Amino acid sequence: MKNILIGVTGGIAAYKSANIISILRKKGYNVKVIMTESATKIITPQTLETLSRNRVVTDMWERNHQLEVEHISLADWADVILIAPATYNIVGKIANGIADDMLSTVISASKKPTYFALAMNVNMYENPILKSNIKKLQSFGYKFIEADEGFLACNVNAKGRLKNELEIVEIIEKEILAPIPKLLSGKKVLITAGRTEEPIDPIRYLSNRSSGQMGYSLAKVAIDLGADVTLVSGPTNLEIPHGLKEFVRVRSAVNMFDAVMERFNTQNIAIACAAVADYRPKVYSSEKIKKADGDLVITLERNPDILLNMGEKKTSQILVGFAAETQNIEENAKKKLIKKNLDMIVANNAENMQKSTNSIQIIKKNGDILPFNEQPKNEVAKLIFNEIIKLIED
Repeated sequence: MKNILIGVTGGIAAYKSANIISILRKKGYNVKVIMTESATKIITPQTLETLSRNRVVTDMWERNHQLEVEHISLADWADVILIAPATYNIVGKIANGIADDMLSTVISASKKPTYFALAMNVNMYENPILKSNIKKLQSFGYKFIEADEGFLACNVNAKGRLKNELEIVEIIEKEILAPIPKLLSGKKVLITAGRTEEPIDPIRYLSNRSSGQMGYSLAKVAIDLGADVTLVSGPTNLEIPHGLKEFVRVRSAVNMFDAVMERFNTQNIAIACAAVADYRPKVYSSEKIKKADGDLVITLERNPDILLNMGEKKTSQILVGFAAETQNIEENAKKKLIKKNLDMIVANNAENMQKSTNSIQIIKKNGDILPFNEQPKNEVAKLIFNEIIKLIED
């Protein structure tokens, strides 16, 4: 199993390094830790020693039983170095060739892949000196994990928060520790996700229960496979996947139609996963509709059929649709496959909307039907792309 060296610096997010170490250990990785003196003021070395099951190095001049030069041995031992949190200070040190403690010395002595997971005050994060240092280090091959937006220790809601620990581990695993073959390298993939909202007035709209989880899972898998991914998304509460080529936020079916048709010709693969409203109110009220005696009648008109238009327009693209049904699932999906000129359709029960799992049938143009039992949507996304890759290879 791979060896991971964690560098913990004196940012307030230092306490989160404990969770990163715990996640890595549970996955079976060997972990060693170097802490700066400032980091020990936030979380104790004993905590990280317990979690990593290795002695934590804090002092460059500490005497111990090892006869080897420790900063060289640690640099050689590691397969990957992760600095989390990576402060303004440590980035500046490495960028300017300063090696005045154990962590900066090990980084300077290492030729292994090194990741800086940034976390700091928003003003420091936006400082042009930091940006210049990052650009300089990137030119030498160092990797950076951007900070997220969130509530910071300085009592502001802004960018500078350490990325979620699971995501940090996921990024390192995908790129270094357990790289996924880039089977879609050079391919352009367009994915629609989420629901659409059809406004009635400034307050009300028609919509559905789609959470967008399936479409976002597909986007993440496509990114992992090396594709240039464009995600066209209706309203969701999901985090935008890291590594997208383009993210397009839309609201209504007409908005989504325009965004998709503008980009479709340049794509190699298109997956229509969004739950698009078939109808919209014929008349939109620019003022809130007030309650009155009697019933309210809203006349609906058809929205453009995005998938049908892609099917009519496609040339060499692989086109994949979804069929969320409540009855006669396979029969209805087959009809949609033919009518909309699809290469493949994913059929599932509409009850799986908003769930984190899904059970599906993949139906191909050649008549193949592949059923898959219920499992997490990220795993379902992998199954779907396995079949798409087979279509490419055929």
